[in-house]
Amino acid sequence: MAEFLLELLSEEIPARMQEKACADLERLMANALKGANLSFDKMESHVTPRRLVLVVDGLPAKQPDLSEERRGPRSDAPDRAIEGFKSSLPEGAMIEERAEKKGTFLFAKIEQEGRPTGHVLAELVPDIIRSFPWPKSMRSGTSDLRWVRPLLSILGLFDEQVVPIAIDGLESGNETRGHRFLSDGRFGVSGFVDYREKLRAAFVILDRADRRQIILERAQKLASAHGLELIVDDGLLGENAGLTEWPVPYLGRFDEAFLEVPEEVLMTSMKVHQKFFSLRDPKTGGLAPNFICVANTDAKDGGELIVAGNERVLSARLSDARFFWEQDLKIPLEDRVPALGDIVFHEKLGTVAERVTRIEKLSVNLAEKFNNASVDHVRRAARLMKADLTAGMVGEFPELQGLVGRRVAEAQGEHQDVARAIEEHYAPKGPNDRCPTDPVSVCVALAEKLDTLTGFFAIDEKPTGSKDPFALRRAALGVIRLIVENSLRLSLQTHLKISDDLLGFIADRLKVQQREQGVRHDLIDAVFSLGDEDDLVRLLAREKALDAFLGTDDGATLLAGYKRAANILKIEGKKDKTTDWGAVDPAGFEAAEERQLYEKLMAVEGEVTPALKAEDFEGAMRVLATLRAPIDAFFDHVTVNADDAKLRRNRLALLAQIRQAVDQVAIFSKIEG
Repeated sequence: MAEFLLELLSEEIPARMQEKACADLERLMANALKGANLSFDKMESHVTPRRLVLVVDGLPAKQPDLSEERRGPRSDAPDRAIEGFKSSLPEGAMIEERAEKKGTFLFAKIEQEGRPTGHVLAELVPDIIRSFPWPKSMRSGTSDLRWVRPLLSILGLFDEQVVPIAIDGLESGNETRGHRFLSDGRFGVSGFVDYREKLRAAFVILDRADRRQIILERAQKLASAHGLELIVDDGLLGENAGLTEWPVPYLGRFDEAFLEVPEEVLMTSMKVHQKFFSLRDPKTGGLAPNFICVANTDAKDGGELIVAGNERVLSARLSDARFFWEQDLKIPLEDRVPALGDIVFHEKLGTVAERVTRIEKLSVNLAEKFNNASVDHVRRAARLMKADLTAGMVGEFPELQGLVGRRVAEAQGEHQDVARAIEEHYAPKGPNDRCPTDPVSVCVALAEKLDTLTGFFAIDEKPTGSKDPFALRRAALGVIRLIVENSLRLSLQTHLKISDDLLGFIADRLKVQQREQGVRHDLIDAVFSLGDEDDLVRLLAREKALDAFLGTDDGATLLAGYKRAANILKIEGKKDKTTDWGAVDPAGFEAAEERQLYEKLMAVEGEVTPALKAEDFEGAMRVLATLRAPIDAFFDHVTVNADDAKLRRNRLALLAQIRQAVDQVAIFSKIEG
């Protein structure tokens, strides 16, 4: 078993494309090897700004030999059919006639010797290169080959021997190059271990995770040496790891006067435009007038020129940010609201101004009925929440919408609850995002998401498959978290007028969310199927009690008895073509077990109803548990399908009453077992 090493060296690969490129290269190669009938033990990929690398371990020296038999047309078939069959066969195939019951047919016996793996790889790699799914690609000069950036060289080794890969004038070899500036010339390699070690000696750290860790550790050490704390940003770590082959962090400084601008704006400007890390002063807790940049070289002067150049560029960037901030402060948020009428939210849903009016009305309704929020603060926050969309800072950094509105509101003297809600009305943005808890923020955030959902469902723009262009799944998850985590007691349909299909959509998202937390989806189904249970807080309380109950012996046995009763009713209903068995007639009982079950059912129904009204779901389950013994006794001693038609019907009515009693708590037929 041998190793295959492939390196595709090019000009700089954009950092945002690197991770997917690794996955695509592995996928394409795995599929190609499978198609060539070549097995392997392990495959791994690596990427730096200039190279895409793949190493495959455990490949055989050659393809397995192939032995195959193919049946062709009848021996007396038309000449065209016979010639077509023969032409489809590989060279060397042996053809014979064989008599069968339905006639004499042609059979071909094919014996093919497996080809050397190196020869197969030489054919597979060019096809992979030509079909590679870069998000954006380019052609170089007069070449027809498209690659993310001009492809410079190919290294291909199988079992330490060069694989003769040729594409668009490039021919593979056993040589590569190190760092663009720190290394000298080309060098040969014999395999992956040798390749990786020689690259490091040539100032290239192949493993992206290693580069990331180096950046983190050295940046933290550099910050600590100056009495500062690094503000760790995972995305920025990954991006810098994708921009450097030999990462070296350097500390720089900017004018303290820029600290008058909100720190989030400064951090975003440094991150988005310059890929710089921000630092915090542990003494003040505020942003420090410093940054850490990551260079792709170990400068001889200790990085003085690199830092000086970056400081000049950053100063210009921060000057722009300060200009936008100062200009945005000059216009009150209230004065920006009319301009929202010029921004179209959706052609069928009107402008942002019209949307704000809808959200304001719903927010106030939520505050009046279901929250302790100040109605005046809710109304004010809803009116101003989208005003920063017309701000210059948001135009420069769209990711700061909401945050800019909050900082401007604070500077212009708005109440803290109003300012906070302007930022938090977008939250939560995902399962790991913090969920608002302030009453004003909750009302506005919930109304904003409900307007999104009801609006797009009304115009039939629902998610289909994996497509969700308006992020409605995220909005539904936000609604769920805002309601559940803040214990808002409201009916989605009665109080919020949500349609049946939207309720079903929210139910599906709830199942996904709860399943990720280890909750069974069928229990959510069982409670939702009651038909009038759309209070999410109460629904989850029911589900929790139901889950605990089914985990007991009484619960499991009752479920089994319920399903037995339901199955009998289903079978007999098909026979009689009915689902209505009428009322139980106590006078028609013959067995003591019938009467005992009936009496217990009457008692249970009298106790379950008040328990459910009091939302004592655990108590309701305890009452249901008392049905276990009489149901068991009934099935042990009573024949439901009696010869007497009247007696049979009465017993089926009794089974229907079992189902009715249990289904008050949840629709047990939805429970999988």
